[in-house]
Amino acid sequence: MRADLLNDTVDGLDEALAAVDGFDEVLVDGLLRPGPAQAVGLAALAEAVAGSPLAGRVAEAAGKTAAGAAGEDHFVALAAARTALLGSVHDALVQRAEEAVGRARDGESGTAAAEGGEHAVNLLVAARSWLCDLARAGWHGIDHEVIAGAAPVVSAMLPDPALRRLATLLDGFAAELAASCPGAALEHVPVRRWADLWSRALLLTLPGAASAPAAGEATGRLLPLGVDVQEHATAVQAQVHAVFEPADGGTPRLVRASVSAPKPDTVVGAGLWQMLRPHLSLLAAVSEGRAMELDAMPLTGEGDLLWDDARARAGEPAEAFATARVALPVAAAFATAPLDRHPARIAVPVLLEGYTVEEDEGKVVFRFADGRLAVDTDRVPAAGPLTPEVVASSGACVGLLRWDAGEFLLQPLAVERTVRKKSVAVHAGAWAGGTADKAGVRAEKAATDAVKVLRERAGKLLRK
Repeated sequence: MRADLLNDTVDGLDEALAAVDGFDEVLVDGLLRPGPAQAVGLAALAEAVAGSPLAGRVAEAAGKTAAGAAGEDHFVALAAARTALLGSVHDALVQRAEEAVGRARDGESGTAAAEGGEHAVNLLVAARSWLCDLARAGWHGIDHEVIAGAAPVVSAMLPDPALRRLATLLDGFAAELAASCPGAALEHVPVRRWADLWSRALLLTLPGAASAPAAGEATGRLLPLGVDVQEHATAVQAQVHAVFEPADGGTPRLVRASVSAPKPDTVVGAGLWQMLRPHLSLLAAVSEGRAMELDAMPLTGEGDLLWDDARARAGEPAEAFATARVALPVAAAFATAPLDRHPARIAVPVLLEGYTVEEDEGKVVFRFADGRLAVDTDRVPAAGPLTPEVVASSGACVGLLRWDAGEFLLQPLAVERTVRKKSVAVHAGAWAGGTADKAGVRAEKAATDAVKVLRERAGKLLRK
């Protein structure tokens, strides 16, 4: 890997992000009566997309908004401009990351949408209206009355599977805003995050925007690389990154398979796997170091496997580092759908070797001959044997290249280190399918006990 490329400046990146930040600040005080500073932020956004097909609409929207006369279509245009800028940042960073690791990307756009029926237009209009009311109020102007406007819209959307994606986003966004009310008393506003949620939700109210990329089928061998675990107080998700080798001898592809589950906030650490195992047999294969044989497994245009246990069976042993050394360098990535092009979504699988480990202000850094790469050990889950200390003693690492706070970071998924003169692999997902490790067994037992108590209490409440 060429670490020097990851540390070089990307042309136009700072300017694009500055335009996004300027617009995000406009939303803080709201657009009901924009002030001079907000007019500057709006004009900068319009200028940033002046050379694009959005130029005319965004210029008109910025002018109308600065004058306090914006309609819903103008807010949609501004959200589209912001999303396009972040999409350009995403594309530039992904291109730089893949240049650094020497990997090709699929030339297909991945934007073809699956056919679907017309959704309830009135519900989309109602959602758009609420989001525009939010923009007028601004984050400092939110109160419970404004936030309450989302509840009937979400309730009406949830029964329709085609609208559930937007409904879930609106529900979570409204809950987060409600927990921060009143906005006038906020000492710190998560400016980028709330602007991300607002603009994404607003664009999803456009008919057809939520259509899934066209799905195909995957038949062949799946070689797991590692598991990325995302944990929330009441939910957990595991995403398996893997290389798929088509049975027809086609180009190997980088794919993902994900599973999510609700959980009580008392279930943490290795106990999380109990919530996930019943829904994804692939986790057992990851834990055992095995490949999976797939037969017509649904696969989206972005490289996500829509997992069906009936279409998969356990295959031969397949060690992740062997996969990373042999199959990963020739595997091609799928293109990213337009609305998913965001720097926060960047996760490029890589194999790193030949580095030395340093510590910089308490953080682990991999030093190469031509540069350095910071390691995001905060992303190492507590649900496995991989720890920051183990990462710091490694000599090889399979991980995900991410971008955060203005720099590329590495999220470790597995490492190799020398123990008693032998090379030993340690995986973040080693306990995914079960474990005999003492620490893992204790955590699993504690989680089992917690779930048992909660089920007993729930049963008593239901009987009442």
